[in-house]
Amino acid sequence: MPALNRRSALAASFAAALTAGVVTSASPASGAEPGRQRCEVSVPYKSGTEGYSGFRIPAVVATKSGELLAFAEGRRSGLGDAGDIDTVVKRSADGGCTWGSLKVVEDSGPNTSGNPAPVVTESGRVVLLTTYNGGTATEAAILRGQVPPEQSRRVFVQYSDDDGATWSDSREITADTKLADWRWYATAPGHAIRLTRGEHAGRLVVPANHSIAPPAGSPDLGSEAKYYGGHSLYSDDDGRTWHIGYVDDNPDGYINVNETTAAELPDGRVYFNTRDHNGTAPGTRADAYSLDGGRTLKAPFRPQATLAGPVVEGSVLQLKGNNAPLLYAGPADPGSRAVMTIRASDDQGVTWRSARALSGVPAAYSDLVQLDAKTVGVLYETGDAGPYETITFHRVPLRDLG
Repeated sequence: MPALNRRSALAASFAAALTAGVVTSASPASGAEPGRQRCEVSVPYKSGTEGYSGFRIPAVVATKSGELLAFAEGRRSGLGDAGDIDTVVKRSADGGCTWGSLKVVEDSGPNTSGNPAPVVTESGRVVLLTTYNGGTATEAAILRGQVPPEQSRRVFVQYSDDDGATWSDSREITADTKLADWRWYATAPGHAIRLTRGEHAGRLVVPANHSIAPPAGSPDLGSEAKYYGGHSLYSDDDGRTWHIGYVDDNPDGYINVNETTAAELPDGRVYFNTRDHNGTAPGTRADAYSLDGGRTLKAPFRPQATLAGPVVEGSVLQLKGNNAPLLYAGPADPGSRAVMTIRASDDQGVTWRSARALSGVPAAYSDLVQLDAKTVGVLYETGDAGPYETITFHRVPLRDLG
């Protein structure tokens, strides 16, 4: 197909997804049964619907039985990061082609409950971490230390034993997961991981981020980018108890660790990739490795300049199989949140190559999930006039990734 016609076809299919909620591919997608059509794009969340002004912060996992759970923040009064925000989920039993009704997982009234970080245990339990703050507390005020602890960022965990159909009450774990001098705090966003190799097999690892207070006597407010940092949380008992792992929050202004994503590599190391929040290091991404299941880092985060893009959250996923690549999803336009693109690494995160651009329109946060041996899914924020019009799910055959 000529490039112009192909671009027009992709644009038409994306527009249809926005209005109809699902697009059927022109040919059976990878893994489809002979003679059966499978979708390419679906839209589980659309701004201005289901009682919410908008939806942000996607996270997706596949349950042990094969269902998909697409989490998001349901924002009731605009797209701002503060206010009445619920954690919501939708389920899909057909690989992300269609989605069930919206379910509110965590509703704290007029307050904020979000940053969903789901992970599936060996038994099939879905464990979900979220973060809370008072609805009138802004990130800027929290960074400056102007919000009392009960209204500032707090951490909660809950679980589902029936593939997300019902959920336990949330339980606060702030005392075990947040240090006293941390101000801002956020779990993930995006899926967490369960380790499957070595002495730490079964461990749940949740990448998270925080900010620290300026040193005594400093004229700084704490809202400067250099005070952002990252850390991990881990649980060795399927989410009953939690511990703080590595901490990287050196305020030298070179790499300002922020929203972080993780993957277990085939050799058992844990790879962390972070949004460098306006540091002076090359590029806007940084990465690090852990040799002990996320408890410590081999070395502090370093620049990852082969991942070009804006300052934004991204997602990593280690594909299953021999010599399978490590994937990264995020916008590829270095100057704006646009051009959602899958990148691939054939050397376990040392260098990255472009593998597949999903669209040329605005796009922001994303999360990756492997659907089967031949297909990967990307849940991401996107739209024609701005990146927060929908949260869209895109199925991608692995053969398209090179």
